[in-house]
Amino acid sequence: MAKAARGTLARTFTAVEGGGVYAEVEGERVYVGNPGLFEGKDPWREDIERLFGGAEAPAGTVVLVGTDSGIAGAVELADQLRSHAPETVRALRGLGIAHLVLLTGDNAEAARAAGNAVGIDEVAHGLLPEDKLARVRELVASHGSVAMVGDGVNDAPALALATVGVAMAAGSPAAMETADVALLTGDLRKIPSAVALGRRMVAVVRQNVAVSIAIKAAFLGMAVAGYATLWMAVLADMGTTLLVIFNGLRILTPGIPLSAR
Repeated sequence: MAKAARGTLARTFTAVEGGGVYAEVEGERVYVGNPGLFEGKDPWREDIERLFGGAEAPAGTVVLVGTDSGIAGAVELADQLRSHAPETVRALRGLGIAHLVLLTGDNAEAARAAGNAVGIDEVAHGLLPEDKLARVRELVASHGSVAMVGDGVNDAPALALATVGVAMAAGSPAAMETADVALLTGDLRKIPSAVALGRRMVAVVRQNVAVSIAIKAAFLGMAVAGYATLWMAVLADMGTTLLVIFNGLRILTPGIPLSAR
């Protein structure tokens, strides 16, 4: 074992989507992944039953390590919740976003614990990338628009399908490239801030469109009636442009939390 740790290299490394990885080490194939990667072979089945049979479900995600001859060991992993996660969920609910869903590849126990800790009641666990994609498709069909927040390779397909995909900083390149919005820090509080900023921006755009149409319509009416002059046309054109610009600049004024800028 010490010799392998000092000088043995893994060869023919292969990733199994949603399962784990395997590679050749000193002529023997070594597997590292979730229990699903080890299903369907007698030595593995017996070892898995010996590891988990009759035991309580682990609180974290279990990663198994083994070879073709059997399971060599198991490692239990548990994600640490970001400190601002509960605050972020409360802020989103305060913005009127009532339907929040946690999609995770973790086991049921870990998923429920995470959902309870942050205040999300609807939790879907044990999801592969295609499962997350299917759940997002269902949510889009039932709710019309869905925002998906993720940072991993497994989240990329769902981020692409969602109405708005939001990737967190330090996420996988696939997630960052696929998402519509990329938050450049890991602060979850920027998510509700971005929602508030987006809503304010849409309101300003609607105001600008309405004011522009109203001014143009008023000038057109005056022109048809014979009251319009060249200077009035210039004022209507340039004045409207300046009014739209200055109204748009209001987005930069206080009222949106600094973290949203």
